[in-house]
Amino acid sequence: MTGRRDAGSPYMEWAKLRSRARFNLATSGVADYPLARLAVSLGDLEINGPTIYGYAPLQDRLSRKTGAPPESVVAATGTSLANHLALAALFEPGDEVLIEQPTYELLVSTAAYLGASVRRFRRRPEHGFALDPEEVERATTPATRLVVVTNLHNPSSVRADDAALSEIARIAARRGAAVLVDEVYLETCFEGARSAFFLGDNVVATGSLTKAYGLSGLRCGWILAPAELATRMWRINDLYAATPAHPAELLSAAALDRLPEIAAEARARLDRNRRALEAFLDGRPDLEAPRPRWGTTSFPRLLAGSVDDLCAKLRDEYETSVVPGGFFDMPDRFRIGIGGETADLEEGLRRVGRALDELAR
Repeated sequence: MTGRRDAGSPYMEWAKLRSRARFNLATSGVADYPLARLAVSLGDLEINGPTIYGYAPLQDRLSRKTGAPPESVVAATGTSLANHLALAALFEPGDEVLIEQPTYELLVSTAAYLGASVRRFRRRPEHGFALDPEEVERATTPATRLVVVTNLHNPSSVRADDAALSEIARIAARRGAAVLVDEVYLETCFEGARSAFFLGDNVVATGSLTKAYGLSGLRCGWILAPAELATRMWRINDLYAATPAHPAELLSAAALDRLPEIAAEARARLDRNRRALEAFLDGRPDLEAPRPRWGTTSFPRLLAGSVDDLCAKLRDEYETSVVPGGFFDMPDRFRIGIGGETADLEEGLRRVGRALDELAR
């Protein structure tokens, strides 16, 4: 797969235009955190700020949060732009980029758009979607210049351990390649979630506040990279988003100051909702899914029948949406998001169950 200048993301088009529903189980982030609870007044905000490479108060807070030195932190507009900038800096058009399968579709489409020759390696459902360094090693070639993974895994929420990530960094290094780890869902581990950036000199990590905390609208994303590479990413960003929205920078800094409180609330919600999800899955012999401790999504397999028929019935008859697994190259599965209000999740899951029962008749 190589790039086309008219490329786009089929998943993002679907998510923006066709995923909305009264019971939206397609969304993968925690429900919105109210602006009023950030305790920021209009007088605390300014429209314009310094047009430089990183707003210093935000850089400082991101550095303290991640543990990376400020010169290794590149602020970006959400994880999607962070991934775009990282990909653009880590390979040249025509280079081979090895990406996990299944994965977040935008990683594949962005790499292709930027001109990569995309290869895939499997995260096997029969092994619980574990990140297997042997799969990576078998798939690399002398032409491999970058290996791309998600942690937590999108769509399954399975967490990779540091040993696997470190071994993949060593495998890549032997090929003269880098590793990019999208860590946006790692934030939902809340405690003890140290970035893979610290596992090797050839590892770059991306993340944001968008999924775990209900702060998507702030678009507070980041890249952790060696200082020289970080400088290159800032320069590439000049071509896309030269001047950030300063009110968002100010609000992001305020959110980071209150992040322990916000995280505690988000964690309590996800713990409640995960119990609801597991109770639902326990009662569905027609579904098979890993049961990770973390994350905001589940990726069940429908053991019989058509996921496309299920998605259509949910949308047309039950005011409910889930993400078709075809966007992750696994059409016998679908992704459920559990970050919303608990009552809405429980009702949405009931409707999924009723639709499954109808289709089985």
